[in-house]
Amino acid sequence: QAQLVESGGGLVQAGGSLKLSCTASRIVFSLNVMGWYRQAPGKQRESVATITRGGVANYSDSVKDRFTISRDNAKNTVYLQMNSLKFEDTAVYYCYIRNVLGQTSWGQGTQVTVSS
Repeated sequence: QAQLVESGGGLVQAGGSLKLSCTASRIVFSLNVMGWYRQAPGKQRESVATITRGGVANYSDSVKDRFTISRDNAKNTVYLQMNSLKFEDTAVYYCYIRNVLGQTSWGQGTQVTVSS
């Protein structure tokens, strides 16, 4: 089973920036989609951004133009650059991967807290 390790979460003031990283190990089959989801207290987990192996990115409307997802295929790593953070971005952020067989794995989550 693939293992994902996330880093980069923390506390930031509104308007600030953070960059999340997630590195996958124990990869047997090539990774297709990598991405980030988030879950705020009392809310369902929602997709934030995804990126294909070829670099095609998709964003939720709530983060478009503020967040940028990228990946390094050689390092099996996905990044999420978060700018102009808002209080409502406060959540636990989870890294997600799906390999070419359609198998998915999740990270343990990293807390992002934006103070207003």
